[in-house]
Amino acid sequence: MLRFFILFSLFLHSCVAAPKTPAAAAAVPAKKWLTLNGQEPAVVARGGFSGLFPESSASANALAISTSSPGLTMLCNLQMTSDGVGLCLPDIRLDNSTTISTLFPKGQKTYKVNGQDLKGWFALDYSADTIFSNVSLVQNILSRPSIFDGQMPISAVEDVLGTKPPKFWLSVQYDSFYTEHKLSAVEYLKTLRFRRINFISSPEIAFLKTIGMDVGSANTKLIFEFKDPEAIEPTTNKKYSELLLNLAAIKGFASGVLVPKDYIWPLDSATYLKPATTFVADAHKAGLEVYASGFANDLRTSFNYSYDPSAEYLQFVDNDQFSVDGFVTDFPPTASQAISCLSHQKGNLPKANHALVITHNGASGDYPGCTDLAYQKAVDDGADVIDCSVQMSRDGIAFCHDSADLTASTNAMTTFMSRATSVPEIQPTNGIFSFDLTWAEIQSLKPQIQSPFLTKGGFQRNPLNKNAGKFMTLADFLEFSKAKAVTGVLINIQNAAYLASKKGLGIVDSVKSAVTKSTLDKQLTQKVLIQSDDSSVLSGFPGVPPFTRVLTIGKEIGDAPKPSVDEIKKHAEAVNLMRSSLVTTSESFATGKTNVVEEMHKGNVSVYVSVLRNEYLSIAFDYFSDPTVELATFIAGNGVDGVVTEFPATATRYLRSPCSDLNKEQPYAILPAEAGALLSVAAKEAQPPVSAPNPPLDPKDVIDPPLPPVANIVSANATGEASQHASGTIATSANLGLSLLAILVLGLLFAAE
Repeated sequence: MLRFFILFSLFLHSCVAAPKTPAAAAAVPAKKWLTLNGQEPAVVARGGFSGLFPESSASANALAISTSSPGLTMLCNLQMTSDGVGLCLPDIRLDNSTTISTLFPKGQKTYKVNGQDLKGWFALDYSADTIFSNVSLVQNILSRPSIFDGQMPISAVEDVLGTKPPKFWLSVQYDSFYTEHKLSAVEYLKTLRFRRINFISSPEIAFLKTIGMDVGSANTKLIFEFKDPEAIEPTTNKKYSELLLNLAAIKGFASGVLVPKDYIWPLDSATYLKPATTFVADAHKAGLEVYASGFANDLRTSFNYSYDPSAEYLQFVDNDQFSVDGFVTDFPPTASQAISCLSHQKGNLPKANHALVITHNGASGDYPGCTDLAYQKAVDDGADVIDCSVQMSRDGIAFCHDSADLTASTNAMTTFMSRATSVPEIQPTNGIFSFDLTWAEIQSLKPQIQSPFLTKGGFQRNPLNKNAGKFMTLADFLEFSKAKAVTGVLINIQNAAYLASKKGLGIVDSVKSAVTKSTLDKQLTQKVLIQSDDSSVLSGFPGVPPFTRVLTIGKEIGDAPKPSVDEIKKHAEAVNLMRSSLVTTSESFATGKTNVVEEMHKGNVSVYVSVLRNEYLSIAFDYFSDPTVELATFIAGNGVDGVVTEFPATATRYLRSPCSDLNKEQPYAILPAEAGALLSVAAKEAQPPVSAPNPPLDPKDVIDPPLPPVANIVSANATGEASQHASGTIATSANLGLSLLAILVLGLLFAAE
């Protein structure tokens, strides 16, 4: 146990900034809020930081206090033992959040709770001593870390109060059930004398009316909790939807209400936001505070939020209609940063950091990548640099598309199945490649939004616009970037050697010609980043402004020795690195930080990191399943010069926040994670095996052979039949494999509609 708290204190030390002085807090202009009292919305931590640690464990409570805004409220869900001791546990049944079922395998019982038969292990069947001496906590949500299971004791209410949280909220869910079994939450609260209890909530009217007579001058707010609209409130035997119609009556025994977030911003059947209800305005008119529940970074919610949990919080507090008075959340730091750092960003605020926001296929998290809509969304979201990965059509048109293979991001499988080929020089799998189709044929294709986690987790992206937009030629892309006056463009050149030698297509010459025609090479206002994984491609461009040459290093590296950096400098001024080359991970935990950025910077080489995505499946637990914390880790923690992202709105919002500048005095800061700190809290035997370190970058990994000359190859005939090339033959086996793939993908697409 001593070892645990020593490690945990180290974790807190690595994560938490020194408290800001009152003078610093006072120097920040006060924000105007549309809450009932005009004050900042409250952050209520459900069971502490239950998004990481088991709910209401000492670790969850300590981390919540240390990483959240100063006025944090700690929420404890009250359960009661047979001898009347109050425990903080998420549910009346203990088997999903503790080890009780393995310790007492015959202890399962069935009780009727609010008219329903519930089967499980219940606290009221065990004494406090039995539970404290034998039972420990586990994480009750499968998507969250399980390595802390069985290591942390259950907390009594008094234990949580003993941590002296800024504010304390006691949730009493089942008073009528406990009363039926000769236990009284009211009498238990009387023994506590309501000391340091700032809020008491319950979905039972009788309990609140009873406790209201005892609260007296304790300065404790009573909160009525609304359940599902069709559920029955046990005192009145009415549906909660009926009680909703008379908020003035609720004001007679409560000072506020707690509601599921859908009461305020409901969702339609396609999981998009419907117009806001008038609930908050009606409650405020009745003099009731409104607290919204159901917030967690690892729960899928409206597509309107683009998988950014901060965007969801802002929807409830930073609009022109209303603001809720507080959130009940499993991830209190995210709610804290949304309120303290990311709200009220009206207008085009200046960035607090020099790092560039570089798109990956435009705003491809919201629209099909490399389409006009994806690029327009990126501009609207404040991206600094928009990107075009150049592909070539059979008739020599340069256009923007993530890959030469069109199967994943278009409907090419249904339209041009006969063009399927095997090109091992480009990829190990079969595909339908752009250089085998004319530009007119490519324009006839329908774009498809790519969802990297559709198969793994069922995470769709913006299904209403999954086929929206049109692909752009490189020339049109460059004219668009000039018209929108973006800071810069990134032109990514792929497969140059193959295209020249096997297809007779000079992609490098096409790019040079397009840039020259756009006149971007004759100005210094907009940056022109030329990116490739081939150093010979980069050597064909001048290393002077407006050009910046970017070498893509598509393998994991753990170090950048000086000879390798010196070799890079012969060809490029910047590198694009994988996230895992900067921060290593194992089983969704950050395990270590490399010195690659520092070594590159010593050689005056800029570093961009890619690809950042908002879906929590792609984000380490150390980043709190929050893309904003991941951004802070790479930008403020690692010092990268740019981030390559599919969700530029999230990156721009972070960089425009004053909290992103750790050198500026602020009452709250968005802090980078310290790799390895969270993992060190777990027992050694529970930690994942140590992985071998990434290899250092070798100079030979930088050097590529000279580009071959563009071959004079006879083009395909007008019917679209492919030329006879050794590495591009159309094979029956390739068609068969692709047909099976097409059937599977189409099945997924139709199932998602």
